Amino acid sequence: MPVSSSNKQILLAEDDTTTREAWSELLTSWGFKVAAVENGEDAIAALDGSEPEVLLLDLAMPKRTGLEVLEEIKNRGLSVITVVITGEGDLPEAVKAVKLGAYDFLRKPVDPDRLRILLNNILQLRETARENTRLRRRLIGAGELGELIGNSPAMRRVMNLIEQVAASTASVIITGESGTGKDLAARTLHGLSTRRTGPFVAINCAAIPDTLMESQLFGHERGAFTGADRRQSGCFELANGGTMLLDEITEMKVELQAKLLRVIEERKLRRVGGAQEIPLDVRVLAASNRNIAGAIREGRLREDLYYRLNVFTIEMPALREHREDIPMLIDRFVERLARPGEKRVFSQECLNKLMNYSWPGNVRQLRNIVERALIVSNGPMIRLDDLPPEFRSIGGPTQNFEVRLGSSLDDVEKELMMRTIEFADGNKTKAAEILGISLKTLYNRLQRYDDNGGSDRGQE
Repeated sequence: MPVSSSNKQILLAEDDTTTREAWSELLTSWGFKVAAVENGEDAIAALDGSEPEVLLLDLAMPKRTGLEVLEEIKNRGLSVITVVITGEGDLPEAVKAVKLGAYDFLRKPVDPDRLRILLNNILQLRETARENTRLRRRLIGAGELGELIGNSPAMRRVMNLIEQVAASTASVIITGESGTGKDLAARTLHGLSTRRTGPFVAINCAAIPDTLMESQLFGHERGAFTGADRRQSGCFELANGGTMLLDEITEMKVELQAKLLRVIEERKLRRVGGAQEIPLDVRVLAASNRNIAGAIREGRLREDLYYRLNVFTIEMPALREHREDIPMLIDRFVERLARPGEKRVFSQECLNKLMNYSWPGNVRQLRNIVERALIVSNGPMIRLDDLPPEFRSIGGPTQNFEVRLGSSLDDVEKELMMRTIEFADGNKTKAAEILGISLKTLYNRLQRYDDNGGSDRGQE
């Protein structure tokens, strides 16, 4: 069914005056609002100030060619649908344009009937995309986006950020404590992107020995090193056309980070022991449970790589920062982990204990607790005795917290301060008295943590 073209805007980029005026008149007669420009630079400038439904783009233009305009559109993550117009003999250029993201191409002289059918198909595609966006926003309102769930302000912020950035090609750094859902956030980003039909490949930089990391990332040729008895593609090749997640990026050795930066910037790689350059089209996401600013100061993360990856940052909240989502998370885990058709419910006493726990392992730990309770319980009701022993002694707001080995003094100090403020019902004056410091000192230290990006807070 044709979609109404009334008031739909088309940007026409064509350097030939006669052709530009003829197309403008034709498109206007179909009900479109037409903005026409005569070169590539003006096309880019026009895209800065508006969001047309369609860009009709001549490939052979002065100042900036059509291919250069498409490169700019891709680099900026703009969502405009582009149809390129080619002359005779320009088929190779048209193929390049499609690889750069053009929706389709038409040869001159353009057949008006084919153009009208193509524009109607595009309008239908745009309307479907808008409906999907509306649906996603309704799901966010219900506390759900992809694999992420939660109605708390903290989780709604995360979902809104993901919804905003998913459609672009921008690199994203996802931070947060272990177990907070960084991997789920990355998969949700991929699932909402234009690359969702392509592969999603994740590699944990902390789990692979330094000696194997380069080969795992970039692949190797047969005979490149002892034991390399055959050619092997690396994770970047496997992710071509899709999304790559570099989990725990700060654990990669600095020398390899330099090679990684070059691959990301040049969009091509060479396998270990190889001479051939392989073109890449991969969106790169990175994740870390470390304080990124601290990792840069300590020399664990190259600053230039950080700035290349940090086009956008998503911080996953720790579970203790959105406890109100715990009942919703428990319901989801029970739904997935219980046997088909089996009704299992946590008692209110259990929920109270779980709501008052500090959750050092975050959502991953909660899932494990739910799975254990489903295994050991004997009836449809999960009772307090079905929880691990440490939960049975919890009563009211917790008055202690666990210090994890490997935590920095700043992390421990900040956690103590935040938990003391919570214990004092948000009264910072009372919290300062309990801590034995002045109110000014408390504020100064909290401000210092905020300026440094805070301790690693964050869903994996």
